[in-house]
Amino acid sequence: MFGKLSARLNRRKHYATDVDTDSKLARCLNTIDLTLLGVGSTLGVGVYVLAGAVARDTAGPAVIISFLIAGFASALSGLCYAEFGARVPKAGSAYVYSYVTVGELAAFVIGWNLVLEYVIGTASVARGYSGYLDSLLNNTMKNTFREYMPMNASFLAEYPDWTAAIITIALACVLSVGVQESSRFNNIFTLLNLSVVIFVIVAGATKANFTNWELSNTSTVVEGQEHDKGDNVNLGSGGFFPFGVSGMLSGAATCFYGFVGFDAIATTGEETRNPQRSIPIAIVVSLFIVCVGYIGISGVLTLMVPYYLQDADAPLPHAFRLVGLPEAAWVVALGALFGLSTSLLGAMFPLPRVIYAMANDGLLPRFLGKVHNTFQTPFTATLLSGFLSAIMALLFDLSQLVDMMSIGTLMAYTMVSLSVLLLRYRCTGTGQAADYTPLCTQDPFETDDVEELFPKHTVAKLVYTRKEYMRQLFNLDGDTIPNPLSSHVASHSAILVALLSVPLGIISQAEPTWYHKFGLAFVIIKILFCIIVLMRQPSDVSHLSFKVPLVPLIPALSIMINVFLTTKLSGQTWVRFAVWMIFGFIIYIAYGIKNSSEEYRMRGEVPPEEKDGSSNKSSTSH
Repeated sequence: MFGKLSARLNRRKHYATDVDTDSKLARCLNTIDLTLLGVGSTLGVGVYVLAGAVARDTAGPAVIISFLIAGFASALSGLCYAEFGARVPKAGSAYVYSYVTVGELAAFVIGWNLVLEYVIGTASVARGYSGYLDSLLNNTMKNTFREYMPMNASFLAEYPDWTAAIITIALACVLSVGVQESSRFNNIFTLLNLSVVIFVIVAGATKANFTNWELSNTSTVVEGQEHDKGDNVNLGSGGFFPFGVSGMLSGAATCFYGFVGFDAIATTGEETRNPQRSIPIAIVVSLFIVCVGYIGISGVLTLMVPYYLQDADAPLPHAFRLVGLPEAAWVVALGALFGLSTSLLGAMFPLPRVIYAMANDGLLPRFLGKVHNTFQTPFTATLLSGFLSAIMALLFDLSQLVDMMSIGTLMAYTMVSLSVLLLRYRCTGTGQAADYTPLCTQDPFETDDVEELFPKHTVAKLVYTRKEYMRQLFNLDGDTIPNPLSSHVASHSAILVALLSVPLGIISQAEPTWYHKFGLAFVIIKILFCIIVLMRQPSDVSHLSFKVPLVPLIPALSIMINVFLTTKLSGQTWVRFAVWMIFGFIIYIAYGIKNSSEEYRMRGEVPPEEKDGSSNKSSTSH
């Protein structure tokens, strides 16, 4: 009983890149389209808000290094996404990746969290767009809605934001009628946004004052005027690191979320002409462009105006006004609308594709996986996504829910990095001796008599002695190709790295008592041991258009950073996350586990999507 349940929860999709290439979605995107999608999804609110807020309250001029560290951390996850984009060019991003490598339950958890991330992300950007537009109109819309339609409930916003709701629904309609049209809209606005970013860097450089990076803790000079430190101004200790290295690292944790959004590229696998090549290139190039943009903006911002005089809500217009360039402030205001437009599209674009992928696999109601015959888009899923996001943008004040985006994102990043390790060391049967091939490709849960499936001398290798296991820890036999035992050892070590990252993140933030130091040292030594074990195991030698370099170091470091950041989230965030997951598990138990395509295959039946001639014909349980 338990074995059958475990088999269902851990069943994986098998994806063959040489067979499973058909898709009912329109393949119309190229590398440039994907790169601009990644830039547009990421280089939005962060440029116009994040840099000033982090500089003023957390890092000072060292915000530049904060963005550099955050960019490095994002690049680690980006490289892992790039490898999976080359391995599994399907719609669904981290959901599909985890389904292929870890199993169905893990895939549902990740997919369900991605839905939450993108719904809240879309609604929050829509609210931000509405608020920014309203600020240019002297808060006319806000005052009108508040006067005629107040909502006097503690769990709702002060007033319904109809502007945000209408913007969201309008964009959903644009996305539903065609990817090509949506891509053109994104490309135009992203190029305009990049033009404004370049303008800000060039114009700001003309007013740069390097003394603003060398401030004392008492006063500074801006355009010839001395501003003494007042009672409500926190200058820290002055200098380039006014809040110390710890402040710079805290700023990096905040700046990390400015890079969230590039994973939208990974959801376009079935709408890209050459996904194995375009997805890795687009991820790497877009992250580089975004990182350079953030560093350039934060640099000129802190050179124009001392960090403690930054405006947390609209730092760039405020800075240009202080240095005597009010005309530039209007250019920035227009650029913010362009940036928010692309951020809104980037937040909504992946949502229907994740829902489409989950529905196509039967984990969500299958009608959500239908593709429109004319538009060749997941039409129903797109409209539903727009409706859900519009309702949230209309009724809720999302300031307390922003951290929920972070949980979904960081869990997805962690799962993708872990999946890279699991796949890189997995025994696939390719290049193996004949006796190992069935062990690598078959699932013993599918038969009651294992000896009928495997030769007798091969079955013995399903149970390993402690001596054999210990020898394989350091690969003393010099294996060069993954085998069942090496794959077993590597999987244990990779999962242990992920699990140990939790106490590593918790203990590293505790007070430095002797027992905390001892615990931290023990966890670090254990993680290093697991990484050394992984380095000794034979890895997959199959050819891919892109592979993560320095495996296992880069995926392991990515896992540790992402888990560390999740431990910094508030307790209320974890409570809301638990409620969302309970709701998701109810859907999975009541519907998904019984209607999964892999459930049909376990019963020897043809899944409904294959009867209808849809994609994923080569997906099989193993």
